[in-house]
Amino acid sequence: MITWLKKHWQTLLIIGLAFFTIIDRRGSLLSPSFSSGRQSSEFMALSSDMALPSSKIAYLPNNQPAPSEDPNRLVITDTSLSLLVKDVSATITGIQSTATSLGGFLVDSNLSKPESAASGSITVRIPSDKLPEALSAFKDFAVKIVSESVYGSDVTDSYTDLSARLEVLTKTKAKFEQILDQAVTVPDLLQVQRELTNLQAQIDNLKGQQKYYEQSAKLSKITVYLSTDELSLPYAPTNAWRPAVIFKTAVRSLVGTARSLGSALIWLAVYSPIILFAGIIYVRFIKKKKQNLS
Repeated sequence: MITWLKKHWQTLLIIGLAFFTIIDRRGSLLSPSFSSGRQSSEFMALSSDMALPSSKIAYLPNNQPAPSEDPNRLVITDTSLSLLVKDVSATITGIQSTATSLGGFLVDSNLSKPESAASGSITVRIPSDKLPEALSAFKDFAVKIVSESVYGSDVTDSYTDLSARLEVLTKTKAKFEQILDQAVTVPDLLQVQRELTNLQAQIDNLKGQQKYYEQSAKLSKITVYLSTDELSLPYAPTNAWRPAVIFKTAVRSLVGTARSLGSALIWLAVYSPIILFAGIIYVRFIKKKKQNLS
């Protein structure tokens, strides 16, 4: 028996430590500050409060919240324009200046100048009440408006849901703060503090989502695609026969084919010494083999 204990003393030590750890945890969970009837009732109340009451939000069979009747709707608007212009760089500068004068700001912009046609894009945010004025000003820079798209996303219901969840979490945090004042042992204090930290993180997250919705609804996003060539712009093609467009496409295809052939000739010229050397070795090898056979 003694020999067996000496051989397995490490295993027994680990089992003993695990056993005492479990006992300590069970004791902290059942400590007087949490085992009284009043504290138990408070935890039951907290558990019931964590679930949103059905009277606040009604859910449809597909688990989507029912539309609210809030007259102050929150709608996030995204608009895209495709404009044919004479000077892409100057137009980008003009759009940015116009957006700034209307109380907006630049999100991003890019400009590329391929050999065929210059193109670029710019994204700005404009106060929602200035959106029609901004679109009208941007269109004035164009030779031709190739396409225009406006997308609206109503986030009122999601915003209302966030407000309800935020209210529940705030009340729950207040009750945990009351329990924290009544906690006695260190494990109890640590446990309640962890819950408060978790609740505060959830509250901050919901507030961040609310702020995102509010700011996105106040500032509409406008993306403008610009080019000196209509074919370089994103647009919905029509079924109309357009000989000019077909001619431009054919010319571009011809230029592309010519470039491919030119590139192939350049590669062939660069590798020609290696190919010639390999051919000479191969011919000599064949001649030598024929001589040996003869």
